Amino acid sequence: MPILVSPVQVVLKKGGVTVVKNDNNELIPIRTVTGWHVCIDYRKLNTATHDYSGYNQISIEPEDQEKTTFTCPFGTFSYRRMSLGLCNATTTFRCCMMSIFSDMVERFIEVFMDDFSIVGSSFDSCLSNLALVLQHCEETNLVLNWEKSHFMVREGIVPGHKISTKGIEVDKAKIREGRPKLPWSQRDVTFNFDDQCLEAFKILKEKLTSALVNITPNWEVPFEIMCDASDYAVGAVLGQRKDKLLHVISYASQTLKDAQLNCATIEKELLAIVYALDKFRSYLIGFKVIVYTDNSALKCLLSKKDANHG
Repeated sequence: MPILVSPVQVVLKKGGVTVVKNDNNELIPIRTVTGWHVCIDYRKLNTATHDYSGYNQISIEPEDQEKTTFTCPFGTFSYRRMSLGLCNATTTFRCCMMSIFSDMVERFIEVFMDDFSIVGSSFDSCLSNLALVLQHCEETNLVLNWEKSHFMVREGIVPGHKISTKGIEVDKAKIREGRPKLPWSQRDVTFNFDDQCLEAFKILKEKLTSALVNITPNWEVPFEIMCDASDYAVGAVLGQRKDKLLHVISYASQTLKDAQLNCATIEKELLAIVYALDKFRSYLIGFKVIVYTDNSALKCLLSKKDANHG
């Protein structure tokens, strides 16, 4: 039987967190580059994969090791332990983490992929909880990365957000000035991005990044989704009402693909709704959802009795 060989490349690997100043002289945490990740294009293998395996610390069955074969200038090699890039690796490793810490999750530890955070109401309780977690790691031979380990901190970075006693804030290291070469101008009209526009942009950026923008979901309250589409992207905001004010739970956006760019405006608005429902699916299943869209043309779908479903 022929062996499927996958191509390989390397990318920068980010490790521990350090604090630097941004352009506004603000201190922000960023991850430092500590080495390289080996990335293997397992798309063809993933297409044919139907079983489940795990991550670097999880062994691969000997009869399945040849499926991970990859090529590089020094020859062909295969993994004896789970590699990044396999479609089931993340799921399996998360199941492994949940199995190891099942008696601690939602009590004093939260697990996200291969990261976990330990919390406590006091310094002594943090030490006690940390001791229990480290004991579990030793008993199950789970090796921790010291470069990514931080102890007794009052705030921390999780994907895209900063968590502290204040609540959930935007991670300023993730803030960028926006998409380059934005289509500001209308057809045949030159748009001048002058000082007044720049000042307005800075104010908007400050408002979006300085406020507490996220809340945790309340499963007793309906979810609300606000969708929108532009010429090149779709976006959505998931939130809930509290004291009649909408508070944000999560944001999501995605640029349109080549075929989608050619869609009509009403189709792009519908794409935004479909994208939002799929993106926030884990929140919405089994709960009441209110969807908002700003395209008035969609109203005709509610009143049109003989719609063409073909």
